[in-house]
Amino acid sequence: MPTQMMTLTDAAADRVKHLMSQTDKPIVGLRVGVKAQGCSGMSYFVEYAEEKKKFEELVEDKGVTILIDPAATMFLIGSEMDYQEDKLQSGFVFTNPNEKGRCGCGESFHI
Repeated sequence: MPTQMMTLTDAAADRVKHLMSQTDKPIVGLRVGVKAQGCSGMSYFVEYAEEKKKFEELVEDKGVTILIDPAATMFLIGSEMDYQEDKLQSGFVFTNPNEKGRCGCGESFHI
């Protein structure tokens, strides 16, 4: 059985649904990708997706749609997206089996 591109926890799916319900314009889901940034070299990004772009992977899990940026596909295979909230911060957190390490602050990673 092939590895699923990405899964979401219940908390992440609930947060995506909430965010999508708050937008002014119609969106099809959230786009997830990676960009060159941070002291370890790469960081995750999440943004609203108004349309599916060419070559994007479509992930539908727990009633939400996630579009995977084609440049990030090989970095995100098998990842889990979670949403965590505590006294000091809140946001999406990724558990990625492809990561080889993270920077000290946890904002960036390397493969």
